[in-house]
Amino acid sequence: MEALVSIIMGSTSDMPVMEGAAKILNDFGIPFEIHALSAHRTPEEVEKFAKGASERGIKVIIAAAGMAAHLPGVIASMTTVPVIGVPVKASLEGLDSLLSIVQMPSGIPVATVGINAAQNAGILAAQIIATGDKTIAGELKKFKESLKKKVVQANEDLKNIKFPFKTN
Repeated sequence: MEALVSIIMGSTSDMPVMEGAAKILNDFGIPFEIHALSAHRTPEEVEKFAKGASERGIKVIIAAAGMAAHLPGVIASMTTVPVIGVPVKASLEGLDSLLSIVQMPSGIPVATVGINAAQNAGILAAQIIATGDKTIAGELKKFKESLKKKVVQANEDLKNIKFPFKTN
């Protein structure tokens, strides 16, 4: 089994956040790998990873970063593989990370999800993979339908809440 998605984080301290992406990819049956690479502490390893990702069959890279949050952009600058950035709440409530990832220069796009929103990064990676995989596309359709069912059930549950002035 060869990885289709790479989950990259600057430090293993980001793993509690990135577990959300790993769980989603695992649930959809998408092979993935996980690495710790630092744009500042291991730049040569980041370059080797980024430049070799496509040749190794990687279709999507999910890169987490906190604070200065350079990792997703550095990776994106060295590959044509789509990069999804996950800003990690490490300081300034994660706004520093969010702005660092989302404000990329022209020509170096990084798709960016919300702060600590690795689950959404996993779903976006699955959607990218699904453009060429009907099985994953079908699983995504079921997943989206399950989200709809949860909201419908929530509304049914709300009907049972009683207040003297509640009208529904």
